[in-house]
Amino acid sequence: VTYQTNTFLDKNRDYVVVEHCNLLSSSKCPFVAGLFPVLSEESSRSSYKFSSVASRFKQQLQALMETLNSTEPHYIRCVKPNSLNRPQKFENPSILHQLRCGGVLEAVRISLAGYPTRRTYSDFVDRFGLLALEFMDESYEEKALTEKILRKLKLENFQLGRTKVFLRAGQIGILDSRRAEVLDSAARCIQHRWRTFIAHRNFVSIRAAAFVLQAQCRGCLARKLYGVKRETAAAISLQKYVRRWLSRHAFLKLSLAAIVIQSNIRGFSIRERFLHRKRHKAATVIQACWRMCKFRSAFQHHQTSIIAIQCRWRQKLAKRELRRLKQVANEAGALRLAKNKLERQLEDLTWRVQLEKKLRVSTEEAKSVEISKLQKLLESLNLELDAAKLATINECNKNAMLQNQLELSLKEKSALERELVAMAEIRKENAVLKSSLDSLEKKNSTLELELIKAQKENNNTIEKLREVEQKCSSLQQNMQSLEEKLSHLEDENHVLRQKALSVSPKSNRFGLPKAFSDKYTGSLSLPHVDRKPIFESPTPSKLITPFSHGLSESRRTKLTAERYQENLEFLSRCIKENLGFNNGKPVAACIIYKSLVHWQAFESERTAIFDYIIEGINDVLKVGDENSILPYWLSNASALLCLLQRSLRSNGLLTANTPRTTGSTGLPGRIAYGIKSPFKYIGFGDGIPHVEARYPAILFKQQLTACVEKIFGLIRDNLKKELSPLLGSCIQVPKTARVHAGKLSRSPGVQQQSHTSQWDNIIKFLDSLMRRLRENHVPSFFIRKLITQVFSFINISLFNSLLLRRECCTFSNGEYVKSGLAELEKWIVSAKEEFAGTSWHELNYIRQAVGFLVIHQKRKKSLDEIRQDLCPALTVRQIYRICTMYWDDKYGTQSVSNEVVAQMREILNKDNHNLSSNSFLLDDDLSIPFSTEDIDMAIPVTDPADTDIPAFLSEYPCAQFLVQHEK
Repeated sequence: VTYQTNTFLDKNRDYVVVEHCNLLSSSKCPFVAGLFPVLSEESSRSSYKFSSVASRFKQQLQALMETLNSTEPHYIRCVKPNSLNRPQKFENPSILHQLRCGGVLEAVRISLAGYPTRRTYSDFVDRFGLLALEFMDESYEEKALTEKILRKLKLENFQLGRTKVFLRAGQIGILDSRRAEVLDSAARCIQHRWRTFIAHRNFVSIRAAAFVLQAQCRGCLARKLYGVKRETAAAISLQKYVRRWLSRHAFLKLSLAAIVIQSNIRGFSIRERFLHRKRHKAATVIQACWRMCKFRSAFQHHQTSIIAIQCRWRQKLAKRELRRLKQVANEAGALRLAKNKLERQLEDLTWRVQLEKKLRVSTEEAKSVEISKLQKLLESLNLELDAAKLATINECNKNAMLQNQLELSLKEKSALERELVAMAEIRKENAVLKSSLDSLEKKNSTLELELIKAQKENNNTIEKLREVEQKCSSLQQNMQSLEEKLSHLEDENHVLRQKALSVSPKSNRFGLPKAFSDKYTGSLSLPHVDRKPIFESPTPSKLITPFSHGLSESRRTKLTAERYQENLEFLSRCIKENLGFNNGKPVAACIIYKSLVHWQAFESERTAIFDYIIEGINDVLKVGDENSILPYWLSNASALLCLLQRSLRSNGLLTANTPRTTGSTGLPGRIAYGIKSPFKYIGFGDGIPHVEARYPAILFKQQLTACVEKIFGLIRDNLKKELSPLLGSCIQVPKTARVHAGKLSRSPGVQQQSHTSQWDNIIKFLDSLMRRLRENHVPSFFIRKLITQVFSFINISLFNSLLLRRECCTFSNGEYVKSGLAELEKWIVSAKEEFAGTSWHELNYIRQAVGFLVIHQKRKKSLDEIRQDLCPALTVRQIYRICTMYWDDKYGTQSVSNEVVAQMREILNKDNHNLSSNSFLLDDDLSIPFSTEDIDMAIPVTDPADTDIPAFLSEYPCAQFLVQHEK
């Protein structure tokens, strides 16, 4: 046979093992290394991958090991049914022989002769403890408790071991039947109660419907009877009016005829009498005119001669006095114009300085609030950063442990592959944590930059304020010098005015023209003659009476300062003392509002009394007890803000365009008594007068709004500080509860005091908070906002702790937190919606997370069911965190399936570029959850007129109007 070697190698399809090729190519001998050259990537992709028997056996063995590890295997003894290998045919002797030779019958005989059923004491007590509830009071140990249960049921075929109880065959069935009987009786009792409740509810609804039908029927009958009576009355009324019209028509005809006859007779007699009188009067007039003409001609001749002589003499004297007065007026007029110009400039500059101070104070307060908010946010970010660092340290420790295990298990390839998969997952988690850490560092750097900018702006404003203060001091010195010059000028003008008045005659005869000095006295007099009085008396009456002109300047200034100081002492006492409440209305707020209205402070263009009130409130908040002072002033400040919101109306002209009177007093006089313009009431709404407010009043309302927000923020921060240590102990089951979990976890008749003691502390804290707020008559609007913020903080703290601590993410801990949330729900229901609001909805995150922890059969849940039904509010990152950290410390069940975990990991890998979604923790909201309009709409109207006045007010003269009003 002749062989051809062409295409001999192509027909030979024997494959070479890849491992063999790699081994030969790694040889140092060039010939051996070149036997199997490395193929190109394209050829390796296109060629069929060889699979050897050893590799296939390794893969099948790996799959078998994974299947055994994921299940609970049972060992099965296989027997041959017959020697002919036919189906559905059993040879009993052959099968018994195989079982006897295999030792199966002997094992069954030994098992029946002993105690086949074996249970630990904790499992036995958990399942059959309800058969003897009278022994479940923690006074017995588990072994003694198991013996008591078996003795009560009169079972004898049992033995008690060191950790387990041993029962003979059939005994566990008796126990299960007894347990089923107890559970069935309890179910029947519950069904009986439920059916009774349903029947009673149906009966009540039917009875209410019957009441409604009866009321409708009675109403229909009454309406019909009312209609009949109304038609009868209408018919009688129509008949009456028709009869009256007929009789009146006949009477009017007769009366008109009689009146016509009488008028004709009376008119004829009166016309005759009038003609006689007219003739007599004409004759008298002619005689009087003739006599008047004779006497008038003689009088005019004498009058013209007298007037000519007087005019010549007065003209000569007036010209002489005019020349002298013109010289004096020219000198005084120039000084007066300069003085008025400087006064206007001084008033403008002082007003601008005050505005700058007001704006600086408001900006400093706003910046301080912003800085405090930024600092709190920075602290929270630092806490998150520390938590992330701890998590990274833990992950690094895990990585080190995995690397050690990797070095020890290099010989076993199957274990090596599992460890590599775990390492890949941990690296991804590390990358996620690193990205979140970078984002937190960037946020921290941006916040630091904003803080530096705010500090720079604050320094610039302080420098500007110093410059303005220097200008103000120089202007004050100029003002003092001008006042001295003004006093000298006023004395000189007063002397000149008296001389000018002495020149004019004391009286004028009838018919003579006015003298020259009377005509021009008003033009030559100085402005201070017609000025309004400078100082005003703060008497209780609404009219403001001026001081007499006889008082000296120092006396008036001293009296004004004393009254101003008295008003400030009165306000200080009202602020510092706890005046309490009258019929739910804050007394301090009503007194301060009525005093400001009486003193006309809201219409004042410049006043410092508002700043004094705000500073007094801030001082009281710093010194007093926060638990009692803060709610008290929250109630008073909000009531005063509502009164201002409902009474003040801006006229659109702020202080920059407001005209100023020339005779204005100093700053203390204006603060104490206000300007002299009367109240301009626009309308009366809700019993509170509406006043046109000036700029200081509008600024005071803004400062009071900031004060209310500050008090609310302080109360909220104090509550969070008190609540944080309580929440730290409520997130995890106490160790004592874990030790006795086997005894008490499923015993329905036992009160688990150790489980609920920490939650009872939170309930007591909420009760004390509600009591403090109600005692100080805080409006329900603020109570609702505070309670909502507290429950939001509880939700954030518990949820973040659950995601950061793996020992908290367990089944038993979920049951513990769920029981605590049930206690909070009872408290919310008892507090009612008026005060609790939507607090229960604020716990959505922790409720859904805990609900996911305590459900069974998590491996059967898909990702869509978890996201839509179980945890709709949670993000995929948060769900993934819970699933990876969860472990069942009670029943040993597993978390969700590997497919669900893989889906979540794929979604997270797609969202890694989004830095805002990398964090799985919740952020605390530090903003104020209301505005001035919300307060005005939510808080009811407070009438300050019906408030009882404290007894100490009678000591102050400036408060006598309150006492008189009360009388």
